[in-house]
Order: sequence, then C-alpha cells, then structure tokens
Amino acid sequence: MGAAFCIINFMRNGTNSSELIRALPHIKALRGKTIVIKYGGGAMINSELKASVAEDIVFTAAVGIRVVLVHGGGPEIDAMLKAVGKEIRFVNGLRYTDEETMNIAQMVLCGKISKDICALIQRAGAQALGLCGLDGGLLTAVRSRVADLGLVGEIDRVNNALLENVLNGGVIPVVSPVAMGTGEDEGRSLNVNADTAAASVAAALRAEKLVLITDVRGILRNVLDTESLISEADRQELDKLKSAGVINGGMIPKVDCCARALDAGVKTAHIIDGRIPHSLLLELFTNEGVGTLIKANDV
Repeated sequence: MGAAFCIINFMRNGTNSSELIRALPHIKALRGKTIVIKYGGGAMINSELKASVAEDIVFTAAVGIRVVLVHGGGPEIDAMLKAVGKEIRFVNGLRYTDEETMNIAQMVLCGKISKDICALIQRAGAQALGLCGLDGGLLTAVRSRVADLGLVGEIDRVNNALLENVLNGGVIPVVSPVAMGTGEDEGRSLNVNADTAAASVAAALRAEKLVLITDVRGILRNVLDTESLISEADRQELDKLKSAGVINGGMIPKVDCCARALDAGVKTAHIIDGRIPHSLLLELFTNEGVGTLIKANDV
C-alpha cells in the first residue's frame, strides 16, 4: 500500500486534512528511521483493536518509517495451557516455564499469534514476515538467574543484520519472543519476556523509538487516577519516580525495559494504551500524544 492510498483511506475513516497536515512534521522527522513496537495487552484481545493496530503499523510503514514488531501473548498461552489441562505456575508473579509449557508457548507465539498478526498486516496492505529467535539465529539467550523460572531466558545477542535485510526489502518483521539458548541450554528454546525482547531489538538496531503498546495509559502519578498521566519524562526522572514509589508493581519491568533501551542509544521510549483506537498514530504523529513519552537524557 502506498502512502497516498493510506492517507486517503484514513481520511475516509474520519481523519480530516488539517490533522494530516499537523502530522507532517512528525512524519518528516521519522522518515527513514527505525521504530520497534512491542504489541501486547488488551489490544491483542479485541478484533477491532487488532485491526486498528495493524492499520496503524501499515500507515507508519507506508510513510517511510521502518517498523519492527515484537509481540507478546500471555493470555493465549494461558488459554492453551488450560485447554490441555496443564497447571499454570508462577514464581513471584513470573511465569514458570517447564518443558511442556515451553513447547506450548512456542507453538502459540511462533505459530498462531505470529501468523495471525502477519495476516492482519497483509490484509491492511503491507508485507509482513513472522520470525522467532530460532530463525536465522535472530535471538540468543542465557537462562535467567533472577529466580528459578525454568526455561526463561535473557537475551544476550540480536542478529540485527537479519532484521536489516528484512527491513531493506520493504517487509515488516514480526518477532516472537522465543530465543535460542546458549551455554548449558545450547539448542534449547527459551521463553523471553516480550518487553525485554523489544528493548533488546531496539538497542541492537539503535532504533529511534521503542513503543510499548499495553493496556495502561502510561505512567500515572496515582494508579487510582487515570487522569494523573505523566505525559513526558526524561531518563533521569525515571529513577526518581521509582524511588518515590510512583512507578510500582507491573509498571516497573516496563519502565526498566525503556530505561535499558534508552541507555543503549534509543532516542525515545513510549508507553501507550492499545485499547485506544489508533493510539500508535496519535502517539507518533500528534504533539499531544496519548501516553508517556520518555526521552534519553541527551535528547
């Protein structure tokens, strides 16, 4: 799908010309740059929202921005585990992955979810290629030492040359967070957190942006008040917000992934709510945005 066709399509869906003109500076600033998007949360459940995300990705690619998509899939993995009568086990809130769970996770992530996302993107008008860490040595990982989580890994290498080849061919890589184990796990599949996988990919590609599409508005000063959104912060402020207890619970690992990417050279990170239709376009191409924008200290 060409950029002109995308613009016409969005105008038919209610986007007026003045909104597109206001988007132009953002499009020009990002043209030719790479952004890594982590896709997960509530936006993966609703069929209309899934189509909306696919349209946003195709629009973004059509205006000349290089897009890499890394996806999660926890709810679908849980559903399959329940369907086969497999116990779902957590250690300190983190999924424990034994051999059987790993096999199911690989089947769901690299099979069903990856192919469904590729189909949505292609239906919206762009080419997509599903990859996991086992394909072409894309992701290698070592066993996590944080806790005894079984076959859970931390990425130690990203084959960015493979991703560059796909991007240079005008194709959107859709990456499943399953990595090839190294060391004592040589040749084994390891389950990797999708947020950390996206951060590692963004760092390896020296991406302009890392965008986490999730099911919260962003960083809130008060988790009980959805209107307390922190719309912008810099890298140093993240540490202060954590120390003050503003960043807590499930937001901590997301913010840590953003910090890791920024420290590795990514210019900005964004946490946005995928339950808002076209939240990606609103975040990337408007001055106001819809989520939390986190800047590197030197930006």
